[in-house]
Amino acid sequence: MASHQESLRALMRELHGDDQTTVRDQIVSDLYTRSAEIASATVTLPDGGRQFAFDRRLDNILTSRWLGYPVMLALLGIVFYMTIAGANVPSALLGDLFGWIEGYLTLFFAWLGTPEWVHGVLVLGLFRGVSWVVAVMLPPMAIFFPIFAILEDFGYLPRVAFNLDRFFKSAGAHGKQALTMTMGFGCNAAGVVACRIIESPRERMLAILTNNFVPCNGRWPTLITLSSLFMAGAVGLASGSLAATLVVVGIVLIGISATLAVSWTLSKTMLRGVPSTFTLELPPYRKPQFGRLLVRSVYDRTRIVLKRAVIVAAPAGVITWILANVYIGELSVIAHVAGFFDPFARLIGLDGYILMAFVLGLPANEIVLPILIMSYLSSGAMTELDDFTALKQLFLDHGWTWVTALCTMLFSLLHYPCGTTMWTIYKETSSVKWTLVAILLPTGIALSACFLVAQAARLFGWG
Repeated sequence: MASHQESLRALMRELHGDDQTTVRDQIVSDLYTRSAEIASATVTLPDGGRQFAFDRRLDNILTSRWLGYPVMLALLGIVFYMTIAGANVPSALLGDLFGWIEGYLTLFFAWLGTPEWVHGVLVLGLFRGVSWVVAVMLPPMAIFFPIFAILEDFGYLPRVAFNLDRFFKSAGAHGKQALTMTMGFGCNAAGVVACRIIESPRERMLAILTNNFVPCNGRWPTLITLSSLFMAGAVGLASGSLAATLVVVGIVLIGISATLAVSWTLSKTMLRGVPSTFTLELPPYRKPQFGRLLVRSVYDRTRIVLKRAVIVAAPAGVITWILANVYIGELSVIAHVAGFFDPFARLIGLDGYILMAFVLGLPANEIVLPILIMSYLSSGAMTELDDFTALKQLFLDHGWTWVTALCTMLFSLLHYPCGTTMWTIYKETSSVKWTLVAILLPTGIALSACFLVAQAARLFGWG
């Protein structure tokens, strides 16, 4: 028996060399080829095999070595363009609705005769903070996730995993990490939980530690707003939506590149090992069930977003209001903190207020932008400006250029996970060590990337 096994190994080495991955792939390929031959000889398809032929023709395009990646990027761009172009109107309507409600809440507190600080904490801090989060986050999500779910239900996402499998295998990671990465586009905490589908503990840890490099739903408002305000001229396009789409797609590609680079580095250092075999059986294409998708993508996720807004954004809004209204000398606490951060922030292309907004936005990425606006206006309350023109002028008045916007977007993309994701990482790993790695590693990468961009801009006189 041992002699027979050794002879088989010798034959495999003769045919394929020492590359065990090639051997496994050949075995799986032979199994599926033989299964297809048996099926074609014994099974009669009711439609004459038209569906199977359609799937094959479509797969020849979507999983092609030459066409698969351009099609994937084009679909990603279309999804982002629809999200960016379609979210402005509902966001404005929600903002008007919450402003109307806030007016009546103000009248109600005045009728009760409550102290001004009570109105400030509960209305200008808590209610306005939650309102901003819901108004800026809900419309993009209500567009992005149904479209994303349609692609998933149609059967396209497994094709994305198929296309990206070679990259993740080269990075020493598992092919299923492509699926967990796409989950991170909605919520990094959900992406971390989805890493349970990876059987290997080493590769599961790689996926957990790198999921933060794809932008979650809380970071979309910052990325979309800044790209819309500053990047149209930088990329030489007059159309704001198209320019913003190209920039956001570029940011996503940077995040995916960071995921692969960090996975490769960790697989060669802290998490050494051989990638495990990943055989992905592509499901047939299906007609999306739009009713079920609307319930799953809109109703369920809306409920989750509202719960997150109340639990996370509400106390953050209260704390921000207090810091903006407590004065030490002639400056508020927020101004003192921003002044403390400013020298370091300037080195990485930001300013003290931007860095402080990210620190205060630890509970939820959604509140970074409103905290920044509130700090700039020194209004003591989270404030929404009337339109993008006024918002851009506010940033320009505080010394912003397209380089500042780019560094802010890079830091938003690459920096430490939000509080919810940190807690999820700890629950999934049961390790303080790996949780700290998941926090410090992306933060170091974000600081380094922003520093290099800022110094290059100064060296070449950009912005």
